[in-house]
Amino acid sequence: MDSTVGRGTDRGTAVVTGVLFLVTELAAIAGMLLYRPALDGAAYVAGPGVDGHVAAGALCEVVLVLAVIGTGVALYPVLRRHQEAVALGYVCGRLLEAAVITVGIVGMLAVVTLRRDAGAEAATAARALVAVHDWTFLLGPNVVLGANSLALAFLMHRSRLVPRPIALLGLVGGALILASAVAVLFGVYPQVSTAGSLAALPVFAWEVTLAVRLLVKGFTPARPDGRLGEPTTATAPTTATAPSLTGAPSLTG
Repeated sequence: MDSTVGRGTDRGTAVVTGVLFLVTELAAIAGMLLYRPALDGAAYVAGPGVDGHVAAGALCEVVLVLAVIGTGVALYPVLRRHQEAVALGYVCGRLLEAAVITVGIVGMLAVVTLRRDAGAEAATAARALVAVHDWTFLLGPNVVLGANSLALAFLMHRSRLVPRPIALLGLVGGALILASAVAVLFGVYPQVSTAGSLAALPVFAWEVTLAVRLLVKGFTPARPDGRLGEPTTATAPTTATAPSLTGAPSLTG
């Protein structure tokens, strides 16, 4: 009975996690598109602008923050059965990612406020706030996301909670977006560029593929010991054979 309840709980966890991963992708894309008018800070403050778009983008990113936190919290009970330290690190990483994104949200909303006092100083301040958003976008959904993806994919690969090709995609995607973020940090190429977009594709594919897998099939079924994940191949222990007594010396007269 307990195992049945556990399987039901894990299936529910998989569905919730899959939905949250899809929400993070949709909210991030929607927020980026809605923010576009304000990303040219000076022109937005001095021009007519559409404040509603920026407010809607901020709302999308609030949803993103909640979904990012939700994925870490939802996965923790399952991940901790396999390696608690990595599971806890993943939760902390998702919290850090959410905090960095929140700083960027505040920066974008402050740009809207500056429109009420448009002028040379306001335009300069707006550019600074847009720069804050750009840096938080680099550090949160790139650097921290890359580290989080590596941690989760490593644990998924080791525990076999999902098929290994999916976990390998996460390892590749996390490493690529992390390396790309470092390249942007040192000025190798702009964040919004062909190279940056190509580097982000694998981690996007990883999160979507993982979400679909969890929604459709859930985690890999439990092993005989009751833990989720495919059993590892082990060599059966060799049974010792008792020595034959045939031909032993007789103790009779």
